[in-house]
Amino acid sequence: MKELHELLDQVKDSKTFIIFAKALQDDREPHEDRESDDVGFCGDWANNDIWGFLEAGISWAESSKFGENTEQNIGDNPWKQFATFLYCGKTYE
Repeated sequence: MKELHELLDQVKDSKTFIIFAKALQDDREPHEDRESDDVGFCGDWANNDIWGFLEAGISWAESSKFGENTEQNIGDNPWKQFATFLYCGKTYE
């Protein structure tokens, strides 16, 4: 089974986006209803409520111009942009 970041790297269209989104959902499931640690993490999830999740995704989108200012320059792929937005909801602080 591929790692979540590997699936993110492969997002290019609606089919690969859904594969990634399902994997993100599966990645989140074991963290549901668990307590956060002292710094607010629940396992490898930095943002554990919808407000924090969206705040992190929005912060990434604003700071990277929705992926244009990244090494991967994903600004021309809307499927990868939104997949990265979701991924950053998990990880971006």
